[in-house]
Formats: sequence, C-alpha cells, structure tokens
Amino acid sequence: MAKTIAMRLAVLKHARALSMVPTTPPERRHRLAGKRKEQYALDLVHPHRLVFEPRRSSGAPDDAEDGEAGGVTAITVIEVTDYH
Repeated sequence: MAKTIAMRLAVLKHARALSMVPTTPPERRHRLAGKRKEQYALDLVHPHRLVFEPRRSSGAPDDAEDGEAGGVTAITVIEVTDYH
C-alpha cells in the first residue's frame, strides 16, 4: 500500500486546488460526512482511505458545492484508515 499512498500524495502535491484532484477512480476524492464533515478522503487499496483536511487562508469563502475555495493553501493528512 505504500506505493499507492505515495501516488495519492503526489497527486495532492501537484494539485493547485482541490478541484484538480479527480473525483473518479483511482483517486476518487470525496468529501466525508457526519463527524468527518470537514474532511476529505482518497481511495487507496480497498477498503482503506487516505483522510485529510484542507487548510484555507483566513477569510477565504467556501465553495457552495464542495467546500473547495481557492483559499486552500495546504492539507493536513489525518490518517490512513477503513472508516466503513
């Protein structure tokens, strides 16, 4: 799984905005819900996910559809887990 994690981190590193990270496989960026509503995940080796939170510059508005403001300046990787 280390190779898959490295590939996902490379995609995140090279994306200038979260909207540039694909919502289709193999990455499948998706926003989480419930207790994790501020977090996103990328698919890894099923059923594991790379969970992260976007960090925005202060005062940057959220995009109404997916919380993807241009103000995302970095991400914080939270964990690799099977949250299902």
